[in-house]
Amino acid sequence: MRPLEGIRVLEVAMYGFVPSAGAVLADWGADVIKVEHAVTGDPQRGLRQTGTFKVEGDPNPNVEHANRGKRSIGLDMSKPEGREVLHDLIRQADVFLTSFLPQGRRKLGFDVEDVRAVNPRIVYARGSALGPRGAEAEKGGYDSTAFWARAGIAASLTPKGTDGVVNPPVPAFGDTISGTNLAGGIAAALLKRERTGEPSIVDVSLLGSGVWAMGHGIALSLHLDKPFVAAVLGGHGSPTNPLSGIYTTSDGYHLTLALLQPGKFWAEFCRHIDRPELAEDPRFATVELIGQNTEQAVKMLREVFATRTLAEWSERFASLSGPWAPVQDSLQVAGDAQVRANEYVLRAGELELAASPVQFDVSAPQLGPAPEFAAQTEEILQELGLDWDRIIALKAAGAVT
Repeated sequence: MRPLEGIRVLEVAMYGFVPSAGAVLADWGADVIKVEHAVTGDPQRGLRQTGTFKVEGDPNPNVEHANRGKRSIGLDMSKPEGREVLHDLIRQADVFLTSFLPQGRRKLGFDVEDVRAVNPRIVYARGSALGPRGAEAEKGGYDSTAFWARAGIAASLTPKGTDGVVNPPVPAFGDTISGTNLAGGIAAALLKRERTGEPSIVDVSLLGSGVWAMGHGIALSLHLDKPFVAAVLGGHGSPTNPLSGIYTTSDGYHLTLALLQPGKFWAEFCRHIDRPELAEDPRFATVELIGQNTEQAVKMLREVFATRTLAEWSERFASLSGPWAPVQDSLQVAGDAQVRANEYVLRAGELELAASPVQFDVSAPQLGPAPEFAAQTEEILQELGLDWDRIIALKAAGAVT
């Protein structure tokens, strides 16, 4: 049994952030009903091109990533008949999950007070750009603005002198991280309700998630009164440890070393690179001397690493006791043996998708495909107890699809 089996989540949300929270909850076993506009659906369904990546036809990974494992109902909440159906759905839900701005929630009648009037025990979860308080609480935003730019991530990754700033590495980068945070908050609220009977309002913002992701650096910046500045691209890394940094292989790939105790690992490392004589070199006899002579060591190690391919170094370092890793692109990650062994990428319908990162009882989550638009409308309405005459009338009124 998955942890959230028996929990019903009503998701009234669009795009990537909040729907990705619903995807995590579905991975954990919740029955997630995605409410989409009766005519247009979630605008994310129309996203076919991200950067240079263009998707033709279905399935569309731009939709599937944040919507796997859900059911979909097409509902026009601006119509009285549609609002009645929404209330029926709220009555049977444990969680109400939304990305709508405060103005939209008030207009369509599903702000906290409206939803709690229908179901006083429901956990009300909101995802926002900039948080629920402050002068900008009513403003919207995307992960590229609120998470990446405003939370300090872009500036901290962009070397000085660069024309422009570093962009997010992939679509929905901040959305997916923030969605996982929101799913965790919802799980905690459900536990609180189970213990006390008291439901919570759960808030997670893109800005808050970005600040949390930058938290260690922000703490240091505040303490030392200076911002983090990105290292120059192509630089090694640590100025005092040649075994902590990035090196280029003969085939143009890279690997990163994180042997943070150079004195402990120096001799073993030298054997792995076929340079055992460096272990006896007086310039590197102690931790202090290694630190003082890092520049010389880095120069030598760059020459050594340039003699073999990434695959050759990966095989050689398989027995190295300290941490290291190949610098992999998004396609290489999907073929990583350790990723596959832990089922971090799984099949969901016709596609393979990244699994949400939490596993229970050493088991991967069960992924299902994203629903087609409004595919379960009739099924969900029947579960609410509506007969066919009522369903036909709702369709005729344009309240459901």
